[in-house]
Amino acid sequence: MQFAHFNISAPMALLEEVKDFYIHLFGLEVGFRPNFSNQGYWLYFDAKPILHLTQDEDRKHALGALDHIAFSLTGLEAFTHKLETLGVEYHLQEVSQIGIYQVFFHDPSGIKLEANFNNQA
Repeated sequence: MQFAHFNISAPMALLEEVKDFYIHLFGLEVGFRPNFSNQGYWLYFDAKPILHLTQDEDRKHALGALDHIAFSLTGLEAFTHKLETLGVEYHLQEVSQIGIYQVFFHDPSGIKLEANFNNQA
């Protein structure tokens, strides 16, 4: 099995915020999206559409049973600086048993995100 993508469904105004958030924070890029009946975006990383944003005017938030989505990144200091510049509150913790720092924060739709950095980052 291989991970394909995750999807966020929300009203279009919120999707615009979510799109900009992931573009600015993670460097994702808007790319090709088939012509579906609802509006939205596909955001790409390494030529793969890993985040699908789907218009759903009836959905007020993207929460549910999902607890969080995690990413492995490099550049802890630059990343936390970017969060601060965007005005995003975060919690940093070290997990010394496995040699990482974890940064927890939320996207504009309320989804909790985790960014993991090696202790050397």
